[in-house]
Amino acid sequence: MPKFAANLSFLFTEEPFPERFGRAAAAGFKGVEYLSPYEHSPAEVAGWLNEHGLEQVLFNLPAGNWATGERGLACHPWRRDEFVDSVELALDYAVKLDCRRLHCLAGLRPPGFEEAELEATYIANLRFAADRLATIGAELMIEPINSRIDMPGYWLNDVAKALVLLEAIGRDNVRLQYDIYHAQIIAGDLARTLENNIGRIGHIQIADNPGRHEPGSGEINYAYLFALLDRLGYGGWVGCEYRPATTTAAGLAWMSRLTT
Repeated sequence: MPKFAANLSFLFTEEPFPERFGRAAAAGFKGVEYLSPYEHSPAEVAGWLNEHGLEQVLFNLPAGNWATGERGLACHPWRRDEFVDSVELALDYAVKLDCRRLHCLAGLRPPGFEEAELEATYIANLRFAADRLATIGAELMIEPINSRIDMPGYWLNDVAKALVLLEAIGRDNVRLQYDIYHAQIIAGDLARTLENNIGRIGHIQIADNPGRHEPGSGEINYAYLFALLDRLGYGGWVGCEYRPATTTAAGLAWMSRLTT
């Protein structure tokens, strides 16, 4: 069965961030991911990981000012220098946290620019980031995020678009981060997409729809999809990036129910 990682930006949020690592380990998780480590020093985060025997599975490159609504820098032509600095910061954290998988948020579509310019900027930035991460053997993830419900205005808002961009970027260490919740909202056809593209998928994330709650709470047939991932030989991580309907602990029963 898949290896499940707790997304600490969504799970155990009733606890302060440092305490979520212990809660994740106690719940049986072997790996963790989250949106951003940059509010804490690499030494602090590494200490929490080591204390609880957890693997750092994934985190995002800096996304700009999240509190004011920014959601990434990669498609913004006027922020090239800032993007370069963000890659170097993320690289430093990746080395110190022994993390070999980072996600690059594309950013919201800015007004006043032609699509071709946004695409060219994104491709150039992703090539740069991929080449820098290759120096430590790390992979760079790109993730289509639905712009209809969760992230209005997000530039990379289609799975087909992401697959085309993977080809244009042309780096072996750039992979698709396939968030099943977002993919269901964007286009559905989940099983066929997994079957046709499993070799290009470097990370998977899960939540049910509607509500973005735990698997089994909505319309997505996760028992079928988990069995499919087994048949396809997917050996990567599956990040639990959902909002528990009540508490994290109360919502974890899905794991034994849907994976046995």
